[in-house]
This record gives sequence, C-alpha cells and structure tokens, in this order.
Amino acid sequence: MSAVKQIKVGIIGCGVIAPCHIGSYLKLPEVRVVHLCDKVPAKAEKLAKEYGIGKVSQDYKELLADPEVDAVSICTDHASHSQIAVDALNAGKHVICEKSLASSKEKLDAMLEAARRHPGLVFSGVFQHRFDLGYNYVRKIIADGVFGRMLTANLNVLCLRTNEYYNADAWRGTWAEEGGAVLINQSIHFIDMISWLMGGVESVAACYANLNHQGVIECEDTAAAALVYKNGALGTISATSASPIAWEPTMSFNGTAGSMDVRNGEFLRIDFKDKALEEKIRSGFQEIKEEGESLIKSKDYYGYGHPQQMDNFIKAIREGSPLKVSVESAAHAPDIVLSIYESHNTGKRVRITH
Repeated sequence: MSAVKQIKVGIIGCGVIAPCHIGSYLKLPEVRVVHLCDKVPAKAEKLAKEYGIGKVSQDYKELLADPEVDAVSICTDHASHSQIAVDALNAGKHVICEKSLASSKEKLDAMLEAARRHPGLVFSGVFQHRFDLGYNYVRKIIADGVFGRMLTANLNVLCLRTNEYYNADAWRGTWAEEGGAVLINQSIHFIDMISWLMGGVESVAACYANLNHQGVIECEDTAAAALVYKNGALGTISATSASPIAWEPTMSFNGTAGSMDVRNGEFLRIDFKDKALEEKIRSGFQEIKEEGESLIKSKDYYGYGHPQQMDNFIKAIREGSPLKVSVESAAHAPDIVLSIYESHNTGKRVRITH
C-alpha cells in the first residue's frame, strides 16, 4: 500500500486559540504543522519553540506563498479573517477559520463568494461544539419530534469579562476590529448551537447596550433579541459580559410534549408528559456524559470538540468526506449576530439571509 500524502498546515495568528489548533493537529498522524505566522514575531517564535515547528513569518502572505503548506488555520482578530481567507483560497490553500468568520456582512459575503470560486478547496468555520456529544443528542431529540411541536428555544449567556481582559488586546470590544463584543465573541458559539439545533433562524428583532464597560469598549456588553426560527418556533437570546458569574451559557427548549434546560451539553432539567420517555432521555444523557468525560478538554468552556473538528477538516481534504461545519453553514451565526446589531441600529426586524 502506498503512503498517503501528509497534510501540512500553517497557523496564521498565534494568540490564545492557536495552541488549541496546534494541539488538535498533533493528535493526527497524517498532519504536520510546518509554518507559524503572527504580526508580533515573538508570539510565533514562542509557539514554534514550544512545539518544534521550523518556519516562522510575520506577514501571512509569506506563509501563503510557502509551497509546503497545504492548509491554513486562521486564528487572527475577527476583522482580518475575511481578507486572509480570500487570499488563502486564491493561493490554493484549504482553510479553516476561527469564529467569528467576519466582522461585517460585506466581509462575510466576500468569503462566501471566494468559496464559490474555489469549489475544489475545503473551507470550514470553527464551531467545535457541533461535535459535542450532548448537543448532538439534543439535536436528535428535536429532529425526532420528541418535544412535539416546538414552541420556544431560548439562550441565556452569562459571563464576566473584566476591564483588564478588554485592555489586554486593543482590538477587543471595537467595532472596526472585533465587530462587536459579547455577542460576536463570547456568545457566538451558542448562538450557532441553538440555531443549529433548531434548524436555523429566520429573523431577529433586538437591542443592545454597554452597561458596565463604558470608557473601556465601544461595543455591547449586554444584548437581548427576539427570534423567529425557520420551523416556526419563537425564541430569545440574552447575553452579558458584566455578570458576576464567570461562564454560564444555558439553553431552554419547550414543546407541546415536554421541556428541557441544557448547559454545556448536559441537562439541568427535563420534564415530559411521558415519564417513561423522560427517563429514557435521562439515561441517554448519562451515557453521553460518561463518554464525554473521557475526552480531554483544552479549556472547560472550549469543550472537547477542537480535535474532532480538525479531524473532520483533514478528512474532508484527504478523502472528500463531508464537512460538519462548512463555511456556508458557519456563516449563519455571524449573520444572526450582525443582524442583531442592524436591528438595534435601525429599529426594525431583520431577516437572516445566510
């Protein structure tokens, strides 16, 4: 049997999330990380030394010109994602991009247009919680009609981000570089999750405010939105980074046959008319919890999905396997977030187009 070509990866952006990508790739014997890039050279050099990676550059275009690189992970600030992704595809590289894909609808459209121009290249967006066992179990329960007619699905994100957190990087909490704050950063994974579980969002009406970080950030630290899902159910999103609670994303699902509250892929409350069915669901969650606990987490709030998502990305490149998070699918959550901002600014309900 002939040896299968090894996929060689470059990492663009060597900040907080880059070690998750590198560590996930290192679990895959068919992958080598060969090139790191950061506009602050010391960051790339530090990780290169830590992980034994030979090439380091300051300009991402130098990495894209490297013929050894087959694929790139984009781990930079939100505003730079779009241009780097477009340039990477034009350079013939496969791409996986961290959230949020883009900081504006125009940049999001540019990424999707570039993907259409390069159908032979794999382009994925990072939403690692789609690989969490508990959330996949909830998705199956909803799809199987266990809730009966879905009535509401609500998301509440409580977290704490201090002034020191925002001051640590100049791009955080700015419209120009981050594109927002608590919604586009901390909440977007769970906005993706609840919309993915429910089959997508049709429209939003929303408002936001900066209630506890005035003079520190330009953007919202608190937001609330009313949703209409594509399946006809209604819902809400509420989020704040000014809570004394460090990290608590909670989802509540309600249908004509029962209801459930879920946090971090584990149930908090289950109440169904059919008590035998309720017990079956409880048992299913327990089995999944035991299986999930055996998986190594990078950080508790990152979950354990990064290695699974990188494996899915590499299999799509090598074998043509379907992506669990295509760029088209990944565009839905940032479109929801950007539409929330638009709704606040215009005072109108906004339809989701991606």
